[in-house]
Amino acid sequence: MTVESLADVEARTRDAFDKALSGDVPDEDAPHRLSFGDTDEMAVVFSPRAIDLLRTVAREEPASMREAARMVDRDIKDVSRNLDQLAEYGVVEFVEEGRAKRPVVPFDDIEIRLPLRAGADDAEHVEA
Repeated sequence: MTVESLADVEARTRDAFDKALSGDVPDEDAPHRLSFGDTDEMAVVFSPRAIDLLRTVAREEPASMREAARMVDRDIKDVSRNLDQLAEYGVVEFVEEGRAKRPVVPFDDIEIRLPLRAGADDAEHVEA
């Protein structure tokens, strides 16, 4: 995850397209990247409760949203809303199993890149 301006995202995207068009294709796939315009926007999606839920789903692999809600001791409606939002950002996927939707976290870890100075392209990575 990164916190960066739309202009930065556009510039990075243009650079990737230019490299691809010139035949400069990397040997491996680019990592999945999720960008937010500011830390407040990121904090809405990745609140402490959302991170706790994300970790629980990744570790415990619940069979359903209801089971995930029991594991974190939260109301099913709140957990459902939280998981749906995380799915919109591609951090959680759902596997349909009968009437249940099993939440799955397809990543082992998430890195957060947070520039501390304007234009700081080489900010340190912090694991979440």
